[in-house]
Amino acid sequence: PGSVSAAFQEYLQHLGLQDFPCGFGSWNKSRLSARRSPWAEPAGLEEAVPPGEETPEALLELLRDQHSPWALPPDCSPQDRLLREVAALAPELLHGSRVFQAVKSLRILDKGVEEVDEGLLRFQQLEELILSANHISRVTSAHLPRTLKVLELCCNAVDDLQDLCARPPPELQHLGLGYNRLCGPSQEKHFTVDFWPNLVSLDLSFNNLTDLLELVSQLSTLQNLHILVLQGNPLALIPTYRGFLVDSLPKLSILDDIHIQPEERQQFHGLARQPELIRSEARVVVSIGEMKGLPNPEAFQQLEVGSEGPVITYSYCVTYEF
Repeated sequence: PGSVSAAFQEYLQHLGLQDFPCGFGSWNKSRLSARRSPWAEPAGLEEAVPPGEETPEALLELLRDQHSPWALPPDCSPQDRLLREVAALAPELLHGSRVFQAVKSLRILDKGVEEVDEGLLRFQQLEELILSANHISRVTSAHLPRTLKVLELCCNAVDDLQDLCARPPPELQHLGLGYNRLCGPSQEKHFTVDFWPNLVSLDLSFNNLTDLLELVSQLSTLQNLHILVLQGNPLALIPTYRGFLVDSLPKLSILDDIHIQPEERQQFHGLARQPELIRSEARVVVSIGEMKGLPNPEAFQQLEVGSEGPVITYSYCVTYEF
């Protein structure tokens, strides 16, 4: 599928919400028709289940028993289990477009998704959107539900955040952009309180961000930021990288998956006021002590000056691996 909507339809088919023991069918027709009837009896006064039909408890047992052919695998998500059980107990709640109202967490991993389409706006209760390991390069904020609190785009091809930051979800608390193609210094400007007023957790690991000073100046505006992941970026190679971040962002609790202890914060106190310690370039000197397997140059220096003997030129390619 090329879009999130297409991948979601495949996901629903995989769950089989319209097939036994879920959905509408001969196994629950009297119970559901009575529920929809205006003359339905009050709860607790219903007659016994007719022959050939199943009780709600029996349908749930078929979904939950691991020996049942209709059971979900043990590693399924809580959302999978919830939708299946709702489809068994009250399938009318998931009938047609109502299914979009029941989804609060949507996980579509490694399904070849390339587009975050406007079909996502049908999920009016969506709080968590996980789209990791796909092929997404752009995210248009106008296609994201305003209710989102978690947006995870790890392992995609995102290289620009302009469209995402045009009108981002205001309540977003976690933004995951690890293992993408964000390059500095053009992208640092997108990580300010103007775009993410409620952001608590930010993952920018393994991109190509290079300007630590500029990034820190933007991140310092995020008053609720407590968790930050920057490892894997070129800027993380700076010797004073961790200390500078710890001292510059006093509300940070976890940096690169390591808790910031009070002793560490005290150790790096004052480093934020010394930006001259952060250098944007480095020099490496490589000295060659001995080379083996090459002809001795002295063997080719026996020709007299001015002789017309053949001249042989040797070229060598030397590769350094660090």
